[in-house]
Amino acid sequence: MTHPNILLLHCHDLGRFLSAYGIDTVQSPALDALAADGIVFERAFATAPQCSPARSSLFTGDYPQQTGVLGLTHDPHGWDMVDPSRHVATHLRRAGYATELVGIHHESRTLPDAEVADRLGFDRVDTGGYAPDVARRAAAAVRRHAGQERPFYLQVGFIEPHRLQSDRDEAGVVGFLGSHIQPDDERGVTVPPYLEDTASSRAEIAELQGAVRVMDAAVGEVLAALEEAGVAEDTLVVFTTDHGIAMPRAKCSLYEPGLEVALIMRVPWRRDLAGRRPQAMVSHLSVVPTLLDAAGEIGAERTAPNLIAVADDLEPGQSEVFGQMTYHNYYDPKRSVRDERHKLIVNYSNAPLAMDPTQSWAHRSLPLGLDRGNMPNNRERELYDLVADPLELTNLIGDPAHADVRDRLQADLDAWMRRVDDPLLAGFIPAPRTRATIPGAVPASS
Repeated sequence: MTHPNILLLHCHDLGRFLSAYGIDTVQSPALDALAADGIVFERAFATAPQCSPARSSLFTGDYPQQTGVLGLTHDPHGWDMVDPSRHVATHLRRAGYATELVGIHHESRTLPDAEVADRLGFDRVDTGGYAPDVARRAAAAVRRHAGQERPFYLQVGFIEPHRLQSDRDEAGVVGFLGSHIQPDDERGVTVPPYLEDTASSRAEIAELQGAVRVMDAAVGEVLAALEEAGVAEDTLVVFTTDHGIAMPRAKCSLYEPGLEVALIMRVPWRRDLAGRRPQAMVSHLSVVPTLLDAAGEIGAERTAPNLIAVADDLEPGQSEVFGQMTYHNYYDPKRSVRDERHKLIVNYSNAPLAMDPTQSWAHRSLPLGLDRGNMPNNRERELYDLVADPLELTNLIGDPAHADVRDRLQADLDAWMRRVDDPLLAGFIPAPRTRATIPGAVPASS
């Protein structure tokens, strides 16, 4: 099929915390159905464990070092894309698509909707709202585009299951409930194995499960709109998230739970691929090339494997996956590389070992294997055997038996940093809000 409609659904902070990925206590029937009817990539990864840098990669096919988004794009952080025209919406509009964004926009500088549309290549942008409202507006967009001459690219973003402050929160806590979510423990709760299993962590996970359930219902409403409008068989559907769940040792860390993401695709002209679960490593870098290939953009720049070809065993996945973090709550530069078995993390500061992603003073869930409190990181490098030690608790960096693996991964990481022109190679990276105070500094928008 040439020039299919494209629906890209994404949410905050989900990781792979879905029934389709084996979390049986999560109620996500819409995404379960999409997974059964589509392709589920078992080992998909973000390029960064925080929102804006990861999304900048998702929507451009470039690493954060290349997009220029090394931290959050909203105030007071103010990071922005060096070249907003790299956004997939610009490419698809040039290819004749009607382009629209509904809900979360967090990949470039936070600006009024009309300015976001103009900079990124959207015909229409309508940001904000919780999942039920975003789903209503997205369903209306589907109906508006159905039957038009131009194919559409509809990008729909849900804030859930991001943490949302609520008057139901305990003192010192920011939970997942907001004003519209109820905890969900109908099937019990699944405490991730990298967290201590306690009554307080179970209460927190029940809130997370409730937020996922609300997001899933919104996804279901948008998918139902495709069916009702008669365009489901003409629409490539992609569902993903930005990075791992907002729990300790996940979001804001380069451990596996910080970088792992759900990635599900329904390809209507390849029904023979329905139900496949590729084991190859892939990343968000493959999403844009896959969409542009589907849109018939012959000769479009390829930055990573085509996901449909990977599912069809026509292309291999990535032999290595690279991760990076520079800024979130504070300057915490880290870089990582993993292959099929091992991961190397290099910490370029002595900031606390794992940044706290809970937005809370009081912690209901506690991580395994990390010092409590605001302890400085004394691990310059970390090396893990992900087969023998999937929780990444035993640092092998000083083990002579792993010296060859360590040196190989370090060389590969160094080469990648040079290849993406990582600004960390030049030393300290000033944040946009402080750059103006440094004599002779390059403006943040450069």
